[in-house]
Amino acid sequence: MAKVKSKYICQTCGYESTGYLGKCPECGSWSSFVEEILASESKTTIDLPDKNPPQKLSEIEMNSEIRLSTKISEFDRVLGGGIVQGSLVLIAGDPGIGKSTILLQTSGELCKNNKKVLYISAEESASQIKLRAERLGVESDNLYIYPQTNFELIKKHIEEMAPDLVIVDSIQAIYTSTIQSSAGSVSQIRECCNSLMSIAKTNNISIIVIGHVTKEGNIAGPKVLEHMVDTVIQFEGDKYKTYRILRSIKNRFGNTSEVGIFEMSSKGLTEVVNPSELFLKEYNQTQTPGSTIIVTSEGTRPLLVEIQALVGTTPYPTPRRVANGVDVSRVLQILAVLEKRIGLNLSKQDVYVNVIGGIDVSEPAADLGIALAIITCVRDVIFDSHTAIVGEIGLSGEIRAVNHIDKRITEAQKLGFKRIIIPEANEISNDIKGIEVLKVKRIIEAITRAVTK
Repeated sequence: MAKVKSKYICQTCGYESTGYLGKCPECGSWSSFVEEILASESKTTIDLPDKNPPQKLSEIEMNSEIRLSTKISEFDRVLGGGIVQGSLVLIAGDPGIGKSTILLQTSGELCKNNKKVLYISAEESASQIKLRAERLGVESDNLYIYPQTNFELIKKHIEEMAPDLVIVDSIQAIYTSTIQSSAGSVSQIRECCNSLMSIAKTNNISIIVIGHVTKEGNIAGPKVLEHMVDTVIQFEGDKYKTYRILRSIKNRFGNTSEVGIFEMSSKGLTEVVNPSELFLKEYNQTQTPGSTIIVTSEGTRPLLVEIQALVGTTPYPTPRRVANGVDVSRVLQILAVLEKRIGLNLSKQDVYVNVIGGIDVSEPAADLGIALAIITCVRDVIFDSHTAIVGEIGLSGEIRAVNHIDKRITEAQKLGFKRIIIPEANEISNDIKGIEVLKVKRIIEAITRAVTK
């Protein structure tokens, strides 16, 4: 008789305990421990060394078709040029954001190139998948739909069919019989993901798994799930808007923080070829004080987005500081620099900062644009609509250099901007022509050059 062992596992972070705990000492979550019974004989063995003995680096032969192109350029951009063969990719996002839609579209595009795709649906029936496929215009004899939740059966069919791509929808809905706990538990997710990784590496099959997110927006399941996979992609977007942002937050085979922009329609997700133009399409119609244009960088892609600021007198003892799309702590730091270095008194003013278009801007190169938006609102002057801004603000009020400056300038020029304000410390290429480059060393210089009376 198998020796049975019982453990209590935190369903938030995967912390294990021999007894029940009300609060997890690792992540601090309450009432998250669930008892799981594990059989000692049910450990998964990985047979990678049998099929893949050690090789000299110089003797390893690379397949010329090392990546599978999805034929969706925005998706390929985020993946680093396509799906690497034998890789394990995790895509996570809110319910209804478009995870299943984009993967079904990807399946259709791959099948057009005579690639075999196995779509494992653990949450929908085959007829429901067929209904969505008809709406998206996906139809191919190379696309196989397999509604199944048992991992042992899933593994059997993957090894028998040897498809070019396997899609698992979703990792939280499948289970292995070797663990006596419900699907979606930490142990089930960890074991199933580990086994999928073994299948991918041993058989050189690309696998994409869909993951759920928690109410806080984090990927559901243990943190080890993100460590095991090769690529982690987050689907972002507002359910009240049609635009979706696909963001790479981990990629062993490409750039991280790369983004792809899509628009959701009745026929699925369509690519947005020029996202900067999308984010600025209403800019010229809203020429008011407190509005500036910055050139931010997401991965290797420069994007022009509009920053808006609103400053008003507060009736309360403590003024409000609200930021949407940028880190509020970054805004607080900029406000402190403005008060100390240029004498802008904001101690009795509410300050609101918003990034138009629903994109999150996290890099410090947006500092100067945020500062000028606040200043133009306070002084009731209009920012020059033909000028873009990029620059990081130091605590002494100096403007510090940023990366990818040539790409940022070129993107601003393509969108019709006549001038761009950049840090003085940045060196630019001699090939930059057709746009006036204004170099500034301190905030006060940028103010005099960027506003119109």
